[in-house]
Formats: sequence, C-alpha cells, structure tokens
Amino acid sequence: MLGAFANAFRTPDLRRKLLFVLGVIVIFRAGSQIPAPGVHVANVQTCISQVEDSSLYSLINLFSGGALLQLTIFALGIMPYITASIILQLLVVVIPRLEALKKEGQAGQTKITQYTRYLTLGLAVLQATGIVALARSGNLLEGCTLPLLHSDATSTFLILVITMTAGTAVIMWLGELITDRGIGNGMSILIFCQVVATFPAALWQVGKSQGWWVFGVVLAVGLVIIAAVIFIEQAQRRIPVQYARRMVGRKMFGGSSTYIPLKVNQAGIIPVIFASSLLYLPAMAVQFNQNSSSGWVSFLGDYFVDGGHPLYMATFFLLIVFFTYFYVSITFNPHEVADNMKKYGGFIPGIRAGKPTEDYLSYVLSRITLPGALYLGLISLIPLIALVLIDANQNFPFGGTSILIMVGVALDTVKQIESQLQQRNYEGFLR
Repeated sequence: MLGAFANAFRTPDLRRKLLFVLGVIVIFRAGSQIPAPGVHVANVQTCISQVEDSSLYSLINLFSGGALLQLTIFALGIMPYITASIILQLLVVVIPRLEALKKEGQAGQTKITQYTRYLTLGLAVLQATGIVALARSGNLLEGCTLPLLHSDATSTFLILVITMTAGTAVIMWLGELITDRGIGNGMSILIFCQVVATFPAALWQVGKSQGWWVFGVVLAVGLVIIAAVIFIEQAQRRIPVQYARRMVGRKMFGGSSTYIPLKVNQAGIIPVIFASSLLYLPAMAVQFNQNSSSGWVSFLGDYFVDGGHPLYMATFFLLIVFFTYFYVSITFNPHEVADNMKKYGGFIPGIRAGKPTEDYLSYVLSRITLPGALYLGLISLIPLIALVLIDANQNFPFGGTSILIMVGVALDTVKQIESQLQQRNYEGFLR
C-alpha cells in the first residue's frame, strides 16, 4: 500500500490532482473555524463546554464537522445540498418533466444539477434563519443563558443569515472544483472531511470519561465494525446478462456477456438520514412545548427524546428498514431495466425476456434488500447502544451515519485512485 501511495505521488498528473484536493480541504476546514460576524465567540465556546450537544441538531452538526453550534461561516456545512439532492431524487420519480430530463442524458442531468443548486440555496436560507433565530433567542444551546450574539439587532440577524447562505454556496463551488479538477466526488469528500473532523474528539472523550481500558476495547470493536462495513459495502449479487448477436448493416453486434450488479446495501446512507430526520420531529415538538402539561408532550419526552430508550431504538430500526425498501423501490426500476435489456437483445440465462425478467429482478431485489436493511439498522443502533453501555454521547464515532460515510467515501476514492494507477501500469491499493 505504501508503494501505491508513492506511485500516486510520483505521477505528475495524479500528484497535481491529489494536492489540489488537499488544498481545497484546507480551505474548507479553515472556513469551518472562522466565526460568522456578530457571534460572541467566547460565550459560544463556554456554552459548548457546559452543555451537551442536543440530539435535535446532532445530524446537522455532524455534517458540519461541529461548525454548526460554533456559528462559523460554514456552519450549515453540506447538509442543505444533501437535503436538496434527496428531494430532487424523489421528485424525479413523481414529476414527469424531471423524469424526462433524467432520460435525456448529460444535458438533462446538467439541468437537474442546476435545480439542485437553486433548491440548496433556498434550504440554506431557511436553515440559516432558523439557526440564527434560535441563537438570538437563547434556545440553540439548551441550558446556557449566555448571549451568543453581540447584538439582537435585525441588521446583525440578516448579516448572519446572508453569511451562512453564502458559505453554503462556496461549499458547493468547492465540491464541484474537486469533482472537475481532483479525484473522487467533491461533495462526498467534503462530507467525509466534516465527519472525520469530529472523530478524534469523540474518541478522546470516550477515553477521558470512561478510562483507557474502555478506550482500548472501543478501538478494537471499532476496527471489527469497520471490517464488517467494508465487507457489506463491497458485497453484491451479480445477475448474468447475455446479448444475442445481431446484424446492423454489414457489422455484427452483440454476442457479449455482462452482469447487473445489485449491491447488498443498494440504498447507501439515505434511509438512516430519513429515519434520523423523522425522529427529530418528536424532540422538536417537546422543545417548543416545554411549558405544556399535555400528555402527548410528556409521552414524547419520555420515549422519543432519549436515544437510549428501547422504544426509541425499535422505532429507529423499523424506520430504517422501511425507508431502505422505499428508497430502493424508487431508485431501481425492474420494469425499466427489463425493457432496456429486451430493446438491446439482452436476456438473463434461463429467464425469458420481458415480464418474466422483470419479476425475477423484483424477486432478487426484495431478497437482497432485507440483509441490507438489517445491516443498516444494526450499524445505526451502535451509537445508541454505546449511549446505554458506556454513557457515550450520540456522536459515538464507530457506528451510525459517521462510519457509513467514512468507509463508503474512502472506498470510492481509493477505487478511483486505483483506476488511475492501473491506467499507468502501476499496482493499486486493492490487490
């Protein structure tokens, strides 16, 4: 592996791309540490040290690398873009115009990307307005009474909202620069950086609060979890496809064989984000009705705010399983795949083209999605189980969204570097 790294930096073109990516990451992390204008930095740091991170903001804070609660210029991080991308993916299935754009190829995809950017900016304005309003009212960091802003004036409020929205636009631009001039998917690499940024502090907190023996056990278990996640992320069911020979003009086409790769984790981390976002609603309802004596408020406060409660865990697990099946059903269309195969003379050995192929693909997909959904649910429960066993916080590093992002993005980036090395006749990382 060290030889592969040396070969990567020895190749001028590849070295230039890697250094460019590292330079963008440095700029990105620097922006995540610069406070926005009007923020009382000393009070913010004092409040963060006194108050435990609220589960209400834990996912957004994770994707911002801890910058959200510090109210920096990149406080919103990549979360508005992720939300906009998910919304557009769902709308493509619902709105015929977007579905037609998707089928137009590169030109249609460019148009959808443009819509994603506009939606990202709109969501950034909404999120920034909500976060700044909570900071101004003193409800951002629950339990801390120190003022987080120097002034409560409307001008300060507007400057903060504009700054955070502009920060989101800059992050989008940096991500696209990495995709165009660097290696890997730019947005994925920026998400990876933000998640990894919170990793050492979370591990250090475990060692400091629970002792170094527990720290060693957590580290050993974490390595086993990483190995298991890599194994599942790489696992796929390959359905063989053969293409019949056909004569077009004077040329013979077809006669080749390939396969359809169906991943065990076909949905990625999207179901975890959906389930986490849905379970924020009870916590939000309790926070905004703290003075109410209603029975439903106390019920939600008892069972759906504390992540360590068994009912919360069971609901979270079932939501992930449901959203896994839901997301796979809208992103992989067996009918469309079967039609395309029939159109180009392809068939699965032993299965007739058309409706039988569609039924077979649906059957295989439903069977392979079950272990994928159970895997996502179990990995996502690890931080909640750690919350009960060793009193860790909900940003426990080995598990949940963080470990899925780190392993997934790292594998994808290494594969792209590997393909670049193999084009130049070097051995890659994955031997």
